[in-house]
Amino acid sequence: MSKLILQQQITLDGFVCGPRGEVDWAFPGLDNDAAVWVVEHLWQAGFHLMGAVTYRDMAATWPHSAEPYAPPMNNIPKIVFSRNLKEAPWGETQIIAGDLTTEIARLKNEPGRDLLAHGGVRFVRALIRSGLVDEYRLITHPVVLGDGSSLFSECNGPLRFTLVESTIFKTGTIAKVFRPSAALDGSPSPELYRHHDA
Repeated sequence: MSKLILQQQITLDGFVCGPRGEVDWAFPGLDNDAAVWVVEHLWQAGFHLMGAVTYRDMAATWPHSAEPYAPPMNNIPKIVFSRNLKEAPWGETQIIAGDLTTEIARLKNEPGRDLLAHGGVRFVRALIRSGLVDEYRLITHPVVLGDGSSLFSECNGPLRFTLVESTIFKTGTIAKVFRPSAALDGSPSPELYRHHDA
């Protein structure tokens, strides 16, 4: 069985992008040590999961990039969740148009390495609502936007997380790895039930 891992760049005030989708604030925080950390974790994935908007953006960037993130992004198979995307020519890519929760549960039950999900924000919010995310890799940058799109604005009630890893980089960026534990009222969260039932 595979884990579903959500990896996301995030600001101190909890935004994953600015009000117009800006993500340029993340680049100054990714020094060489941070890049090494990200690349090592990218290579651990069996599949990259994303929505159509992110797929189009990445497909226009990574095949022509010399950045260290490009090899794992280009070589690891991709799964795109979309009812409208008809062609996916970037590397080994499959398009899934079925119900997100049903399809994610099916993928997690298949043998192989973990599933690594990337933004955009609507896609990752849907994953969080599904209760099927087993691990959150949040790369927190020392920047405040004041406005933008929040990662957890549509979650189903309070959730508690356990910090299992924390790495601080010279820029002040911190990579934190969380796993769902229990709801804030002390009762087990839906994610914890799913994790134990698996």
